[in-house]
Amino acid sequence: MTPKTAAVTSPDSEVHAGARLPEMPQADTLTPADRYEELFVEVQTARIFPDSKTFVDCAPKSDPDAILAAYRKERTQPQFDLAAFVQRHFDMPEVRNSHYVSDPEQSLPDHIDTLWTVLTQHPDDHPPRSSLLPVPNCYVVPGGRFGEMYYWDSYFTMLGLAESGRHDLLHFMADNFAYLIDTYGHVPNGTRTYYLSRSQPPVFALMVELFEQHGVKPALRYLPQLRREYEFWMDGACELRPGEARRRLVCLAQGVTLNRYWDDRDTPREESYLEDVTTAAKASRPPHEVYRELRAAAESGWDFSSRWLGEPSRLETIRITSILPVDLNALLYKLERTLAELSEAGGDADDAALFRDKAEARRRTMNTLLWDEGIGTFLDYDWALEQRRPQPTAASLVPLFVGLASAPQAARTAEMARALLLEEGGLGTTLVHSGEQWDQPNGWAPLQWIAVSGLNAYGHEDLADEIARRWLETVSAVYLRDGKLVEKYSLRGAAGGRGGEYPLQDGFGWTNGVTRKLLDLHRGHEAHRCTAPPKD
Repeated sequence: MTPKTAAVTSPDSEVHAGARLPEMPQADTLTPADRYEELFVEVQTARIFPDSKTFVDCAPKSDPDAILAAYRKERTQPQFDLAAFVQRHFDMPEVRNSHYVSDPEQSLPDHIDTLWTVLTQHPDDHPPRSSLLPVPNCYVVPGGRFGEMYYWDSYFTMLGLAESGRHDLLHFMADNFAYLIDTYGHVPNGTRTYYLSRSQPPVFALMVELFEQHGVKPALRYLPQLRREYEFWMDGACELRPGEARRRLVCLAQGVTLNRYWDDRDTPREESYLEDVTTAAKASRPPHEVYRELRAAAESGWDFSSRWLGEPSRLETIRITSILPVDLNALLYKLERTLAELSEAGGDADDAALFRDKAEARRRTMNTLLWDEGIGTFLDYDWALEQRRPQPTAASLVPLFVGLASAPQAARTAEMARALLLEEGGLGTTLVHSGEQWDQPNGWAPLQWIAVSGLNAYGHEDLADEIARRWLETVSAVYLRDGKLVEKYSLRGAAGGRGGEYPLQDGFGWTNGVTRKLLDLHRGHEAHRCTAPPKD
């Protein structure tokens, strides 16, 4: 049998000036669906595992081609047991923090500091032939079902690592992200083969800024990787004409371009296979169109939210590729500004001017299309319908976070956030109850940090402090009751969040990072002193 291969090797060039990464193993980039074909489909549709992500994270005990051949032979036999076959041929993924028990004597900051080791994954532990993508150094995972490194999660985790003094892990993760861009041309959604067709909100420029602030690595070292990431997001810009879209770019009727989320595949997400097939079956359009939309929403990090839906509470009406998001375009403005600053520092005045012009053009376009004077904030723009989406969300504060908003715009946005998004337990995500996890009543750690940091930058310290205080009270209340931090929180009643397609996850990387950072900024907060309950 001829083996299937889609190999990617690490580049021969240096990752960044003066540094070479260790020799890396060859990565087989075939996804589990491509690798196991009808075996994959049968395992997922038969619901051998309650969570669709379990099988795609399993490691084969022998050569995958041999396993597939054995399946094709054995499945024709009477009383073939698919579950037994999978157990015989695959090792189950480890849930990294499943056996961790918090120390009831620890304060919340100390608890977070001890969790970094629990959530650290070592590349030497990667099982061979699994869907894990190799990286050169250890890294911190979110926790629970998420046993790989995620792109935008990692930035918010890094905030806490820096406050905990874990510069060793910051060094390692800096090189890991540079390696991913050099190897694949972008940072995948996560370090799994089935995530390679998409990225996540582009926060590498924020990471680079953090590395320099904490003396990890000079920002200028990462200029080549920042350029390459920008090329990924802007692919096709020179060929587009007004009214056309390609991958992550849309050229509007005015001849200006803005970005959208996208995924290069239009099949069910492998980690949510049965969920996507079920959703597409409810739609009135071809399934492949729904699959593309679901995948693109996964690239946004907001999977899922009424932000992207044609009809609230009906996931099958998702239409994210028709939407130009506030947060994505604000983060790309930040990337353009960073490229301008580092090009200037590196002595390339022409490129510095070029990227300054690109950033200014994006800012003008966002002011024209995304700024809503009536509501007083930036809104997502539906380019297919040529109108702004009507509901403000926590993403409306990202222009403040990256310094794109004017002072009057920041003031109006602060008024909007206080009036519409401020909840008992922190900053709300949207105004809509849809049953999806990126909607009411849930709050998310990264959105708290973006709001607090952005509001502080424009002098709205009172609101920033109020959001931080309410969030810390929510996190500490759940910690005092349950002895853990979780992925998301209900902002009404201080409980773990709900909704979405999988159970609430413990861990949790970005909650730990943002909470640790906010505790450092609010040293007098009682959460500094709270300790976990004793275990029975």
